Amino acid sequence: MLSKAAEYAIRSMVYIWMMNQQGTRPGYRTIATEVGSPEHFTAKVLQTMTRHNLVKAGKGRGGGFYFENPEEELPVFEIIKAIDGEKFFSSCAFGFENCNCSNPCPMHDEFKLVRDNFSEMVFKITVQSMAEKIMNGTASLNQKLNAAI
Repeated sequence: MLSKAAEYAIRSMVYIWMMNQQGTRPGYRTIATEVGSPEHFTAKVLQTMTRHNLVKAGKGRGGGFYFENPEEELPVFEIIKAIDGEKFFSSCAFGFENCNCSNPCPMHDEFKLVRDNFSEMVFKITVQSMAEKIMNGTASLNQKLNAAI
């Protein structure tokens, strides 16, 4: 369901938050390596996150990516919205422009349930809650990331 850009953005934001908790501000190359994303693509995704004020970027010595208010919860919804737009949460499974309750596609009712449940989930799940699970050892982004923490 998610675009590759949204997947990389979510993983990158979780990684940044975890590293910030350890007192470091990772650069895009480190982030790309740790979350398994191409460097150039990661740079573009992080530029979008910065443009939407979801994360800050410092330049020069001591630079890197950081959360200005790390205690402020960041719902995954905001990341997906910044990358894929809000239409992601109302689109048709068949890609029809005019699919709705009065003009449904063949999958409308079933897909609407999945889409609505997914939307509810990403409003509740935050970067911080996912990072906490990883730091507690109850979840992982990838094997390499867990080994680094």
